[in-house]
Amino acid sequence: MLRNYSNSRTLGDNIRLGTLTAFTAGTINIASLLIFLSFTSNVTGHYAVFAAEISKGNWSQVAVVGAWIFLFFFGSFLSNFIVINFNKRSKYFAHAMPIVLEIICLLFVGIYGQFYYQKTLEETEYLVALMLFATGLQNGLTASISNFAVKTTHLTGTTTDLGILFSMFTQKKYRKNGELIARAKLLMSIMAAYVLGAVFSGLTYYYLEFRVFYVISFCLLVVIGYDAYKIHIRHFNTRYRHSRIYKKPNVLAYLYDKVHGIPKRKEKRTLVFDE
Repeated sequence: MLRNYSNSRTLGDNIRLGTLTAFTAGTINIASLLIFLSFTSNVTGHYAVFAAEISKGNWSQVAVVGAWIFLFFFGSFLSNFIVINFNKRSKYFAHAMPIVLEIICLLFVGIYGQFYYQKTLEETEYLVALMLFATGLQNGLTASISNFAVKTTHLTGTTTDLGILFSMFTQKKYRKNGELIARAKLLMSIMAAYVLGAVFSGLTYYYLEFRVFYVISFCLLVVIGYDAYKIHIRHFNTRYRHSRIYKKPNVLAYLYDKVHGIPKRKEKRTLVFDE
């Protein structure tokens, strides 16, 4: 999900990344709505509030909402900054680091909310700001590594694109276009995962409360862990194949043989002219 970059990604890579991160985005958005009465997975509504507060001359709220919008922007900026500057050193590190930062932010919100939150306005504003920064990190990462094919923290563009695609599918020539069909599958999987995450958050919040952010962090750990697992398994297989081909034993091959048993070698075939 995280290893491949831009055009080297497959549809499966994008669907796995899109569904898991969209599920977490839906969960975050509904949890923040129930707890803080504010959406935190997108800034569309905040722009409207920002403009409304300017028209009222309420400059303190203009500063707060402006800071929220900036933090979402800065989260996206930081994600792509990490990707483009560390991608040559390690794609996995560059793509996993924004997710790690998001997990740290969400764990802080969960721990602070569970043990220290006094429901003051200032606390709410700071926690909402931190969650907007976290979702900005996520949205910037998924868009950056997928060549803008995957955006998972809001569904405005997703719904628009699906409407366009379905109108195109009314003509037979477009229904046979594999690229368009793949795009529709990706968008529908993101939409379904986002809604599922929102429903899950709504059903479990009254039992978990701030602990729901631990569940979200676990889902993001799955995103990181999946690629870490694939990388280590691939490294293991490479080392094992190298030992079998060049007959140079190593620890990994030794352990593999202990677990699976040493394969029986076929008897050497005798050729006619060898007799």
